[in-house]
Parts: sequence; C-alpha cells; structure tokens
Amino acid sequence: MTYDVVIVGAGPAGLSCAIRLKQLKPDLSLCVLEKGSEVGAHLLSGAAFEPRALNELIPDWKDKQAPLNTPITKDRFVFLTARGAFTLPTPPQMHNKGNYIISLGAFGRWLAAQAEALGVEIFPGFAAAELLYNEAGAVIGVATGDMGLNKHGEKTADFTPGVEIHARQTVLAEGCHGSLTKTAIAKFSLRTDSDPQTYALGVKEIWEIPPAQHQKGLAMHTIGWPLDTKTYGGSWIYHMEDNQVSIGYVVGLDYQNPYLSPYQEMQRFKTHPKIRAMLAGGRRIAYGARALVEGGFQSLPKLTFPGGILIGDTAGFLNVPKIKGNHMAMKSGMVAAESLASFIQDQYGLECVAYPANLHQSWLWSELKAVRNIRPGFHKGLWFGLFNAAFETLTMGLAPWTLKNNADHAQTKKARECARIEYPKPDGVLTFDRLTSVSFSNTNHAEDQPSHLILKDPLKQAGVELKEYDGPSQRYCPAGVYEYIKEGEETRFQINAQNCVHCKTCDIKDPLQNIIWTVPQGGGGPNYPNM
Repeated sequence: MTYDVVIVGAGPAGLSCAIRLKQLKPDLSLCVLEKGSEVGAHLLSGAAFEPRALNELIPDWKDKQAPLNTPITKDRFVFLTARGAFTLPTPPQMHNKGNYIISLGAFGRWLAAQAEALGVEIFPGFAAAELLYNEAGAVIGVATGDMGLNKHGEKTADFTPGVEIHARQTVLAEGCHGSLTKTAIAKFSLRTDSDPQTYALGVKEIWEIPPAQHQKGLAMHTIGWPLDTKTYGGSWIYHMEDNQVSIGYVVGLDYQNPYLSPYQEMQRFKTHPKIRAMLAGGRRIAYGARALVEGGFQSLPKLTFPGGILIGDTAGFLNVPKIKGNHMAMKSGMVAAESLASFIQDQYGLECVAYPANLHQSWLWSELKAVRNIRPGFHKGLWFGLFNAAFETLTMGLAPWTLKNNADHAQTKKARECARIEYPKPDGVLTFDRLTSVSFSNTNHAEDQPSHLILKDPLKQAGVELKEYDGPSQRYCPAGVYEYIKEGEETRFQINAQNCVHCKTCDIKDPLQNIIWTVPQGGGGPNYPNM
C-alpha cells in the first residue's frame, strides 16, 4: 500500500497532524495506523485539557460537539503529611482557568471522526512493527506485524501476514517511548546533542462517588505523603461529570529505591484520611497506567531523519510543571503538518528540516523552554525542587543555565543500599491487588502469541537483577507482568505478557536495560473506554 504520508499512532498528535494536512492539502493521501483495537483504546491521561491548540485546529469545536463537557472551576494544591493536609498557593503554571476535565479516549474518538470526515484513512488494530528503508538507508514507510502466530512463532490457521505501507514521509506519533521511535533514534543518532529522556509512571483509576462528596469542576493536586522527600511525584484528583472522579498518582522513574512500587504508592495514597473520605461509599469503575515523558526541553532528540519526523510524546513534548501535554502534542502535529504540506516531494527519504525550524517559532517551543529547569531541580529532593521551581517561575525561565537530565534506570541503587518498603495488604474496597486492577483495564492479548516482551539475555534477570537489585521488575510493573517463581533451589523469572497494559515502564526502568518492549499483535492490550 502506498500513501503520501503514513502516521503511526492515533493519539492527539497523530490525529491533529492528519487533520491539519487534509485542511492544507486535501488531495494528499494519508493513513493513520493505531495498535489499539479502536481509536482511544490505548489513550490515558489525567486529563486537565488546555484547548489552545484545539482552538487553532478546529475553531468551531463547540458546534461540532467536542467532548469538553466539564470546565474546571476551582484549583487546589495540597501538601499531604501521613495524617494531615495543608493547602498551598497554586503555582501559576497549574492554574486551570479556561481548561476542561476530559476523557482523552473520548476526545481521541472525536478527533478521529473529524479526520475521517476530511478523508483520512484510519486503521485501528494494526500495529506498526518495523521501519522500512531504501538502499540509501532512508525510511520509506512501515510494516505492520504478522498476525496469527503461536507462541513459538509458527503460523496458525488464522495467520495473516503483515502489510508494507510505503510513504514519502513517515510521521511517528507513538506516544511515550515508542518502539519504532527507539529504532529511529538509535539508527540515526538522534540523541547525539540532547540529554537522555526521563520519565514518570502514572497510575490512574476512575471512581463513581456519592453526589454529596462530588465537586464537579474541581482540579486538585497533591505532593508529599506517601513519597519521601527524595522521590519525585504527586497526585491529581479531577471531579468529572456524572459523579465521577479521575484519580491518579505519578512517580518519577528516577526513584532510587528498588523496593519502591509506584502501583503500591497509588494504593497507599488512597488510604490518606482526606482521600479515603472523598471515595467512601464509591466504587472503582476503571484502571490503567502509562509512562509519561518528563525530560522537557533539554531531552528533545533531533526531530527529523531521512524520510520521517517525530511528534507529540514520542518526541518529548510535555510541560511537566503545567502537568499537561495534550495541547503540546496537538501543536507539534499541526506544525509538522504545515511543514510537510509545503515540503513534501515525489522522492522518498527526504528530510523535512523545516519542521524543527518552524517549531522554534511556535508558542510550544517558548513554553517548553521557559520551564526547562523546573523538573530537573527535583533531582536534589523535594525542598530544593520547590525552591528552584519558585525561582524559575519568578524569572520566567530566563536563567542563563540549563540543568541536566540523567537516564532513569541508572538512578536505581543496589538493594543492599536501601531500606525495604512494606506495603499494606489490599482490602478489596479502597485498595486492590494488581491482577484485580488489570481486569478493570479490559486488557486482552491472545495467549498463544509470541511474547512482545523480549529479554536481551534470558539469564540476567534471575541473575543480576534479582541478586543485586532484589528484582525491581516485580514492583515497578503496574500490571503484574513480571514475577520470580521459586522452584526448589532455583528461582525462575516469569513474564506474564498477557497482563501488559502497554505502559512501557519495563523498557525504561529496568536497571540492566535487558527488557525490550515491542508491539504485540494488533488490537492487543488495554481497551480503555473513558481514560
């Protein structure tokens, strides 16, 4: 199959790019590939949504009934201790006047409808598994993965071969830590002049709570307990429509203690008296988890390569102090489309150097540069981080220095250097075990398919990772994918790939960098209806 442009990923970035391209060049042929079973199935965000980019892309979005139904009416910023809570002044970047609490999945489905109305072809359930190259080594498209293989890689009666999709330009919009993006970054040395990307893991639940406890339009964020002052993280609590609450906890993946579990920190957070009271009498209706980019300005890779470009979270466009990335993802997709529309040629493998140049002139670039030093300031702990954030806010990011980022996996200390963390057992009412939680994510993979989680060296996990780090993979994964099984005198490392919610944390945080996350057969993974 041949198109002018192929876009990998039907998130806000990819769909905005497709819409803008069709607005500018209606005759261009383009398709969007989405590994989820439907558009929105793999989209997860808080999400407090800033409509700035949407106003530019689809000015009449209200008339077209975009699912922005809950304006944010009140902000709260709270510091938690083990038993108490103190309201703090809300930082300027976190003011939400004019923003909305949304379901990113619902918004993604609406964007897809706008794109299809313009003639964009969207193929959900097809995972782009590899980049295709010409003789000169330039990208000329992608190939989707084979379907209908058993766990031994053998063809079954349901076998369907992958499809090659050739395009003059390939746009990678895979979201955080995309597998094809990793390949492109390595092949074309796109990180030569940037810091390593850094990440966090966000664990999210949606609750339906009694009307008396619901405050529609409230956006609340917390810092402090249950994390110690060396570990970056905090929560969001967004009161949506229909007595529903989006509640989530984010932990920076530069944490040092291998005994820490971001999932368990989220469960423990809910036991705080303030949070427990809000959720009392309610019921959990959805669960999910996703890694998010936190490196910011100094961790942006080179954004173009022969035959393709990077947009959205796959490139690293997220404003951490603002706790928002969807507006940036959309804007990067729009700038990419505007650059490609005036650049695209008949030849394959050309590099669109106008894209980064145009980004430099956009509000996205200045916004990201202004906050570049805030997240790295927390590498020195909570108190220095807060002081540094205040300084950077007052000076509007005009300091003549740029703080450095370091790879998250390299921050993990050996087990002998750290204290073990004992987490309370789940009660099944407020707190839950991981496998119960996974059932609320509607995750499904064909059990008899090749594992999409690959070990470079099968012996390293039960060897070095367990012996030196006490197996952090069994704790950082929010879906119980990894576990150590005792068999007599031996301990076996087991991968339960069917549980995977595609958060990518293993590929990021494994201290040995021995786990490779690849795409499973198309349509596999979580099926989030409203996350």
